Amino acid sequence: MASLQASSFLFSSSCSCSTRINAAVSVPKLPRFRLPVPRTPLRFVEELNLRDGFTSTVPLLENTRPDHQCEPIESKTTAAAAKLYAILEAVSDRVEMHKNIGEQRDNWNKLLLNSINMITLTAATMAGVASAGTVGAPLLALKLSSTLLFSAATGMLLIMNKIQPSQLAEEQRNATRLFKQLYSHIRTTLALRDPTALDVKDAMEKTLALDKAYPLPLLGKMIEKFPENFEPAVWWPKTQGSPRKQRKTQGKNGCSGDLEEEMREVIEVIKRKDSEDYMRLGNLALKVNKILAISGPLLAGIAAAGSAFVGHGSWAAIVAVTAGALASTVNTFEHGGQIGMVVEMYRNCAGFFTLMEESIETSIQQRDFEKSEDGEMFEMNVALKLGRSLSQLRDLARKSSSSHLDGITIDEFASKLF
Repeated sequence: MASLQASSFLFSSSCSCSTRINAAVSVPKLPRFRLPVPRTPLRFVEELNLRDGFTSTVPLLENTRPDHQCEPIESKTTAAAAKLYAILEAVSDRVEMHKNIGEQRDNWNKLLLNSINMITLTAATMAGVASAGTVGAPLLALKLSSTLLFSAATGMLLIMNKIQPSQLAEEQRNATRLFKQLYSHIRTTLALRDPTALDVKDAMEKTLALDKAYPLPLLGKMIEKFPENFEPAVWWPKTQGSPRKQRKTQGKNGCSGDLEEEMREVIEVIKRKDSEDYMRLGNLALKVNKILAISGPLLAGIAAAGSAFVGHGSWAAIVAVTAGALASTVNTFEHGGQIGMVVEMYRNCAGFFTLMEESIETSIQQRDFEKSEDGEMFEMNVALKLGRSLSQLRDLARKSSSSHLDGITIDEFASKLF
């Protein structure tokens, strides 16, 4: 009985505690309010269409979920175009390299010229002072210093005359210009049409021909500065022209018989006047450069020998001072006047006219006229390269033809640029 009373007492007490706890935990109800839910883009578009009264104004995009993958876009760049772009990058790099090396070699010419002249004039002054009654140790010091300076100037002149820094700088300037021209040609090809394998081959051959014509290193590959005979520069790949196909009627390329005869007359003028004149001037400049290149070190060597005998007679000092002054004068005339640069300029000009002759011959002798340039475009290109208008080019061809009939020599050059 006692256990039943205790259990009933515990049950009643637990009920009363749970009632009190529920009363303490209960809280007042909060007011209800709605949070705005962002609308999806599709539902927003639908509402706009319905609000404005349109049913199909804005198209609804389906399959916009990320699990729907888009089809890959095929690249339109062909293999030939990719190769041509690779050649374009290489040509751009060549332009920068030749430009930098050209500036460096131009600095060589200026620094060596000033240094050698200062050394030569200093040695001549020492030889003159030593001959002015100096005896003993001062005489020996002045003689030795003068002889050493003259000897150093002789060696530096031999090296400078061998490499011709002014000519080296002109070579790099020409290479920079020609690589820029090739760069523009490749860009134009890529812009106007889809390139072919022949375009890639042509660009590659032109790049390698320019590398061969204007090498960057000095040792082993440097262009000979004093050849036996003056020859024009060649920076283009040699092409074998097809036998000429006689056509007097208008072709698909607009190359008529009259245009062909006009171009042949232009070639004759280039050969007889422009090319011949630049070959003559180039040979003259080369001979002058050879004489100066030999005279400078020879005079400096004579001055070194004369300075070694200063104090044994007045003639030694006279020889040393006079030869030193002449060596400095010759060096200034050769490298200050940049005779080597003049020789290279004539080589480049003679090469330009040789290229003109070959390109015109190749164009008018092509077997397949459909692959030849348009006649009018070809004529305009020739006129622009010669610095003439179309009417002036035709007048030149007429004068050349008349000179053949009259048996006289035309007194006009084909080019008006140089």
